[in-house]
Amino acid sequence: MEVGSPLRIQVVSDGRAGIENQALGLAEAIQRLTPAEITNKRIRWRPLFDRLPVALKTPAMLDPTSDHPFPAPGEAWPDLWIATGRATLPLSLGVRRLSGGKTFVVQTQDPRLNPARFDMVVAPAHDDLEGDNVFPITGSPHRVTPERMAEAAPAFADQIDPLPHPRVAVLIGGRSRAFDLPEAHAADMADEIAGAVRAVGGSLLLTYSRRTPDAARAAMTERLKALPGLIWDGTGANPLFAWLDAADHILVTEDSANMAAEAASTGKPVHILPMVPLKAPGKFAALHADLEERGATRPFDGVLETWTYGPLRETDRAARAVLEAMGARG
Repeated sequence: MEVGSPLRIQVVSDGRAGIENQALGLAEAIQRLTPAEITNKRIRWRPLFDRLPVALKTPAMLDPTSDHPFPAPGEAWPDLWIATGRATLPLSLGVRRLSGGKTFVVQTQDPRLNPARFDMVVAPAHDDLEGDNVFPITGSPHRVTPERMAEAAPAFADQIDPLPHPRVAVLIGGRSRAFDLPEAHAADMADEIAGAVRAVGGSLLLTYSRRTPDAARAAMTERLKALPGLIWDGTGANPLFAWLDAADHILVTEDSANMAAEAASTGKPVHILPMVPLKAPGKFAALHADLEERGATRPFDGVLETWTYGPLRETDRAARAVLEAMGARG
């Protein structure tokens, strides 16, 4: 990096929102601390090569629709490379080697490889990853900030402003390796949410994940559509930031570390909705215990309680650590 020049940051992911937002959120947090230019690259492997071991993959195996992750001949390497997800691992290892040390390589999430193969790993504390260059945080990096929420609000003001308080944002996940959301459970959850919103004369701001099963989505929508409020159907601009800005309470299913960390960064009461476990809760239990200890979350018991706590600023903390590590390396 040239003295006085903006930090050149390259963000790399497979483009899925929950994955991309981790790397992009960390990059944006760094940009808030120092002048920086962010380039966002989305990559995918040809299906034939996708399941190959990390060590066997080369950029030639990328799908033609992928962005080119490495600079063209004669172009400069980025100062900072921030990547998230299994798909990026071969490229992160490659850029560290091919740049000749010019690029500082940060991987978020647990890479399931020796952390020493990267310059820094920003990993969820509940993954219990250890290493001299591992920086653990509560949850995952994300893009939710007070400024971003406020910027998003005007585009949805006509829809949100008429809604009565308290406004309840509900973020629904879906099936994963650890949890499921069958139709019957979703229906019961919706009835409990509806009862809580009606009890306080409030309104609903509901969004689903791409992982939400169709049957669960249909059951919840049918039971909640009569409430004052909005249910996002997945078309048009994503209202998440605006809804978090407008919410007085946030309800989040327990299956997503991303959603829990995002919600806890608002400083608003976060109620955790139980899912159907498919295995022992393990790391998710550790995450939710951490969030409860910080005062950010409580299990949802059908009552919309109000409380206060210091908003989580884990992405900002990680950003400062990245810059300190880059400075220490010189």
